[in-house]
Amino acid sequence: MENVALLYQKYCKESFDKHGVLKTWEPVVPGDFNFAYDCVDYIAGVEPDRRAMVWTSDRGEERTYTFADMRDYSNRTANLFLKNGIKKGDKVLVILKRHYQFWYTILALHKIGAVIIPATHLLTEKDVQYRVEMADVSAVVCTADGDVSHAVDAACARFDRPIQKYLARGTAPRQGWVDFDAGLEDCAPTLARIPIRSDDPCIIFFTSGTTGYPKMVEHTHCYPIGHIITARHWHNVVPDGLHLTVADTGWGKALWGKLYGQWLCGAGIFVYDFDRFHPSDLLEKIQQYRITTFCAPPTIYRFFIKEGMGGYDLSSLQWATTAGEALNPEVYNRFLEYTGLPLMEAFGQTETTVLLVNLVGSRCKPGSMGKSSPLFDVRLLSEDGTPTPMGEVGEVVVKALGPQVGLFTGYLKNPELTQKAWHDGYYHTGDTAWQDEDGYFWYVGRTDDVIKASGYRIGPFEIESVLMEHPAVMECAVTGAPDPVRGTVVKATVVLTRGYAPSDALVKELQDYVKRQTAPYKYPRIVEFIDELPKTISGKIRRVEIKEKDLASTKGD
Repeated sequence: MENVALLYQKYCKESFDKHGVLKTWEPVVPGDFNFAYDCVDYIAGVEPDRRAMVWTSDRGEERTYTFADMRDYSNRTANLFLKNGIKKGDKVLVILKRHYQFWYTILALHKIGAVIIPATHLLTEKDVQYRVEMADVSAVVCTADGDVSHAVDAACARFDRPIQKYLARGTAPRQGWVDFDAGLEDCAPTLARIPIRSDDPCIIFFTSGTTGYPKMVEHTHCYPIGHIITARHWHNVVPDGLHLTVADTGWGKALWGKLYGQWLCGAGIFVYDFDRFHPSDLLEKIQQYRITTFCAPPTIYRFFIKEGMGGYDLSSLQWATTAGEALNPEVYNRFLEYTGLPLMEAFGQTETTVLLVNLVGSRCKPGSMGKSSPLFDVRLLSEDGTPTPMGEVGEVVVKALGPQVGLFTGYLKNPELTQKAWHDGYYHTGDTAWQDEDGYFWYVGRTDDVIKASGYRIGPFEIESVLMEHPAVMECAVTGAPDPVRGTVVKATVVLTRGYAPSDALVKELQDYVKRQTAPYKYPRIVEFIDELPKTISGKIRRVEIKEKDLASTKGD
């Protein structure tokens, strides 16, 4: 019997330095690669009883799936779609939260060559309508939980063309909807392989739109191969362990941590299907199911620390990683104190796989995003397009050598934005950083978020990191605010930790705290306390909304 934990070796060539750290990595992409057939069905054929997923919910439900289960259920789902006319190239909007039906669906769509568009259940009618129109969606697979299916109904009614609708986890039939779960029972668990090329479209992500309407990011069937580095060399998954990435399936991060790389390495994934995040619930799941590797955005770790991690047995954890937003050193240090595990940070985008990473075996510098992934040639460029000197802030770019595993093909129906991102031989990420003498990258902010005040260029993340070390601060966002004298000043918008109240004394305390930790010119001259930061539906802070509000207020004066 073949060792399925080494399946990934079929799809890459890699070498290591003398310390065992990944040095070079080259993808090997067959012309007809299809993750669903070549990973899931392959493992199901070689080791059918290997654990693929443990799924639980906040309703007390629990299911364990083998790779044979996933093969059979995805075949049933593919046959359901084919029976109803979904075919290769069709665009399918999928809104399934963390339900196990999501895994049936994405694998089925890969098998028939249809293009999945993952989406969050927080979409409104307007959001759904925008996605259906922009992507020419022909079908929607949706959860019955909450109100999103009614938003789908209202949005689809605005089109004069038929749009198929599949309802999962419903308790009663709904007019105009195919009962997803009942429909599977009538479909065969076998499917003949459908010819699909590795460069055929596979996924469309809608970006979260922090500064404008969401853009359509397209990836092809070779995209999963790029996530071998994600799982093996960053998440450090254990073939017979359980990996937990905290992400909703409406976002690209779910495919980073809940599917592709993990299964290509033969590892099991753990899914907790919940509506409201409670730190204690997640900590209990890590303890109960003996999670071995864990990945979450820094916000989750902050809540763990603020709420307290004492009393939980987290000894099963062997590795912990973080991404999605910049990591504050205070969070790193506190988590290390509790668990003995360094938080290994990485950086990537919806448009890419992991670009910058603290690889397994490497020396971690707290607060750094790590070094360039061996898959990419990542550099820093100044505003004039020249290389940025060491220690100076520049835009993170990727040397583009033509079509490449792990990089998107472009922004669909938006050639202007595609040209803005891809030019002069580089993909421009729109994020800024600086690089130290050891080659480690340190995040500064989005190019639009860098503050130019009193002749200085100030990155918001450095100030946010300092503020986050103060016990009164739960969350914060640093922006530039209009000022009649200085033009622009630094402003901190702060959500306070429970037990603290806004006051002039606290404002001065926070300002003095920043002055002691950074250059004095960086301190926030304005501090505003609010109950909740404005965020996108993916949870990213919308600094642009804060800036627009401040600008409007100034004009009003």
